[in-house]
Amino acid sequence: MPRYPSTTPTLLIIGGAEDRVGRAALLRRFVRISGGRRARLVVIPTASSFQDEVVASYREVFTRFGVEDVDVVSPQSRHEAHDPHSVALLDQATGIFMSGGSQLRLSQFFPGTPLGDALHRAHARGAVVAGTSAGASIMSEFMISMGDEGITPVQRASQVSAGIGLLKGVIVDQHFAQRSRYGRLLSVVATSPSLLGIGIDEDTAIEVTDGSRFTVHGRGGVIVMNCRDVTTDAPEARRGAPLLISGAVIHTLPAGATFDLMSATLVHFDEQHADVDVSLATAKS
Repeated sequence: MPRYPSTTPTLLIIGGAEDRVGRAALLRRFVRISGGRRARLVVIPTASSFQDEVVASYREVFTRFGVEDVDVVSPQSRHEAHDPHSVALLDQATGIFMSGGSQLRLSQFFPGTPLGDALHRAHARGAVVAGTSAGASIMSEFMISMGDEGITPVQRASQVSAGIGLLKGVIVDQHFAQRSRYGRLLSVVATSPSLLGIGIDEDTAIEVTDGSRFTVHGRGGVIVMNCRDVTTDAPEARRGAPLLISGAVIHTLPAGATFDLMSATLVHFDEQHADVDVSLATAKS
C-alpha cells in the first residue's frame, strides 16, 4: 500500500484556470501534500470535452515536479464506473485530481457508483482529493449544475444537482469573480439556509482539512455566504424575480485566511502567506 503524507482527510478545491505554465503554485501544492516525488497520482478528465489534451497538460505539470506515477481514470458511462481496474487505481492513489469541464458529466458517473465509493475511501484514508472548476463543484453534497450569471440573486435562476459529497454543509461555485456568479450562489444559499456558499476565484483554492476548516491559497479571493439567519421572500417570489435577501453574512477571504466551517467564522489570517501569493500575482500581471 502507498504511504500517505497525512492521515487527515484533505481536499484541495480550485476555482478554475489555475496556472499550469509558470510557477503553478496550486498544482505544486497538490503534488507536495500528495507525497511529492513519491506521489501516486490519478487524473480524472471525465468532465472535459478534450480529455486527451487535459491529461497531457496535467501529466506534463506533475512530471515537471518530479512525479513519475500518473494514471488516468475516465469513465464514459455509469457501467464503466464499475470497472475494477479503475477502482483499484483510486484505491492505490495518494492524490486524485479532477479536471474542469461539465460537472453534470461527473455527477452522472461518480455519485452512487464504485468509483464514487473509491473517492470516499481515498479521502478517508488521507489521499488528497483535488478538483478544479467542475471538479471543484462536484466536491460538495449538492452542487450548482447550471445557472444564470450576474450580481443580483434571482428566483429559480440556477439548477442544483447531487455532488459527490466529500464536503458536507456547503455548496461550492467556481470562476466566481471572473464570471460574476455572486447572484446565483446567493440565491441558492438563501433558499437552502442550512448550507454555506463558497465562491472561489480563478487560480485560487481552499485547502480543507478534516471537513471542518479551510485555508485559502492563490492569487484571488474566496467568498463565504452565510444565510442561516436571513429574511427572504424566496417561498413566494415568482420565477425570474429579484430576491429579497436580508441579513446574510458575507466573508471575503484572501490567501492566508483560515475559516472554520462549523462556526462560520474566521479563525486565523497569516499576512506573510498572503504577501507571498500577492507578489506572485503581481509578477504574473
